[in-house]
Formats: sequence, structure tokens, C-alpha cells
Amino acid sequence: MNNSSALDRTFYISLILKGLDSALEIIGGLILLVISPSTVGHITKLLTQHELSTDPKDFVANHLLHASHEFTNGGRWFAAFYLLSHGLVKIIIIIALFKQKLWAYPWMMVVLGLFIIYQIYRMTYKFGAGLLFLTIFDLFVICLTWLEYKKHKSRL
Repeated sequence: MNNSSALDRTFYISLILKGLDSALEIIGGLILLVISPSTVGHITKLLTQHELSTDPKDFVANHLLHASHEFTNGGRWFAAFYLLSHGLVKIIIIIALFKQKLWAYPWMMVVLGLFIIYQIYRMTYKFGAGLLFLTIFDLFVICLTWLEYKKHKSRL
């Protein structure tokens, strides 16, 4: 990376960030498979009990309790599958991109594009600033990937 352009460095930094995100998703998915729903519910109640006793309408505490309830009602398996599949697919492609495998560039754009479509769908019925940020970052990574792909393809 010593002779790389600012665009190249930005691309590799974005890959590192996506790789860290992927690793956290894999870890999160594994944790969801190990922790029982009752444990999640108990921990959530402990974390929110004090706040709700002082402010029963607390936004964060109520949302945590709601998410905990969804988790115990079957959301656990979907969340674990989503995190594991999302993380594993991205990490495989990112490793291939670091090895500059030409096939990985279009795959990265397709995979992130599919995730963006899903994220936009999710935002239509449950908006979240974090999801919006992730979608914008994914669009940014697709643009960088496209530019890198064109550069590598022109060398052939």
C-alpha cells in the first residue's frame, strides 16, 4: 500500500471497517445461538428496571424491552441466521478482495446491493439512523469497489 493512491487507501480502509463489522456480526450471531431467550429477557429487565422505575416512558428502555420480547418470540433464530450469513458472506468476499481476486469485486457490489435493498425495505416500516448510516456506507463501498474493479480490469 506504499505506492497506492488515496482512493486505494480509502478502499482498503473501508474493507477493514466492513471486515470488522462482519466479524462482529459473526460473533453476535454465535452469541445469539448460545444465549437462551430467558437469559436475554432477564438481562434486559435488569438493565432497564432502574430507568423505567424513574421514567416509565423512557424511549431507550422501552425499545430494549420490546426488542427483548421479539427476541424471545422467535426472532432469535432469524437474527442469528441473518448475522451469521451476512457476516460470513462478506468476510469471504473481503478476504478475496484483499487478495485482489477479480471475481470478488462484482460479487461485493451484488452482495452489498442486495443488503441495501433489504435495508431500505426495513427502513420503510421501521426507520433507524444506524440502518441509514449503514446503507450510506454500503453505497460508498460499492462506489469504491466499482472504481477499484475498473482499475484492476483495465490492467488485463
